[in-house]
Amino acid sequence: MIVAFSSARWANLAAIGVMSGLNGALAAETAYPNRPVRVVVASAPGGGLDAVTRILAPKLTDGMGQTWVVDNRSGAGGNVGAEIVARANPDGYTVLASTSTLLTVNPTLYRMPFSVERDLQPVTVLATGEQVVVVHPSVLARTLKEFIALAKQKPGTLNYASAGQGTAIHLGAELLKQRAAIEMTQVPYKGGGPAAAAVLAGEVQVLVGTLASTISFIHAGRLRALATTGQKRSRLTPDLPTVAESGYPGFDAGLWFGMTVPGATPKPVAERIHRETLKALQYADVQTAMARQGLEPDPTTPAELAARIRRETETWGALIKKTGIRAE
Repeated sequence: MIVAFSSARWANLAAIGVMSGLNGALAAETAYPNRPVRVVVASAPGGGLDAVTRILAPKLTDGMGQTWVVDNRSGAGGNVGAEIVARANPDGYTVLASTSTLLTVNPTLYRMPFSVERDLQPVTVLATGEQVVVVHPSVLARTLKEFIALAKQKPGTLNYASAGQGTAIHLGAELLKQRAAIEMTQVPYKGGGPAAAAVLAGEVQVLVGTLASTISFIHAGRLRALATTGQKRSRLTPDLPTVAESGYPGFDAGLWFGMTVPGATPKPVAERIHRETLKALQYADVQTAMARQGLEPDPTTPAELAARIRRETETWGALIKKTGIRAE
């Protein structure tokens, strides 16, 4: 038997379908969360990413009515923690906090067992931790322009400290080399702390390090800051120009921390996490605590974060392939 439906009947059915979908989405969002949320930090305890996550967790706990439990899972440049989240049940109860290098560098540097684009859904940037080009006071350059000129006058005589292959410190210096067409030699150390100590001691002349780890030495005159490496000037050093402002438009080697969830997480759940995270980032005590770490809140929409990941993945991927950088 064939049943004929009038156009009005079809309109009513369509309206019911739309309302059912909206009600279902609302129900999913209203029910979430009803148990603790695990936020996997893809780094060891004690670093900037860990600090940011632990600053935000109590606010998210208050805002969402369920405990946010911090779980540090380091290893393979953060890939160990990221894979846990990429393979987790996409129900909003497993969230990833990671560095920008994990999301934008690792896909080229490592053979990853998951896809950042497919298996991790962007939520927001949490904070930005600027990097800064610093030199030992013995270097006869007070601006980035003077430093570039010195490097070109004496090619290959300047050494820069890194924290190892593929780290943000390494890639920032390599990007500067490429854009400025200068020669510098990498001297790798086991971490950012030893790399900074080497420049302080005069073992090497240059470092593209985090502003948080160098600012006290800059103020004390033990390191000379030439430029920050992000898209805009840092609030911590408002008088210090960026590399982009110093003659290299579009240069961006800023370090940031992001939040993602498993790729198939329902949009209403991801949107709830996004809203509550943005609220948490607005608290004055959160911003003060981040400033003590040399960090600034930098909230984005999921679409903005996705675009940033794509853009920076292209930048770092091209640099890694051109220079032949390999993971250690």
